[in-house]
Amino acid sequence: LINPNIATVQTSAGMADRVYFLPVTPEFVTKVIERERPDGIFCAFGGQTALNCACKLYEAGTFEKYNVKVLGTPISAIMKTEDRELFSQVVASCGYKIAESA
Repeated sequence: LINPNIATVQTSAGMADRVYFLPVTPEFVTKVIERERPDGIFCAFGGQTALNCACKLYEAGTFEKYNVKVLGTPISAIMKTEDRELFSQVVASCGYKIAESA
């Protein structure tokens, strides 16, 4: 578990074998992946910071390089919700309308 907020350590107890108090950035997350060699990773915990980091790791090929499976929400779905144009295309393909952006 990578948790940049030492004040929330009590919520991390029992969730992981190890807790890393590090910033959630591609550089630090890659170092943890290199060291721990996880089979899978949850990217949806940690808010916007974790989502942005996961997209960057995916684009850099980090998950593929270390054979890490993304668990939960697929990166492609995260990317579609983060890009306004892609999101509007997906919503339109479902037959719904969205409010125009400024």
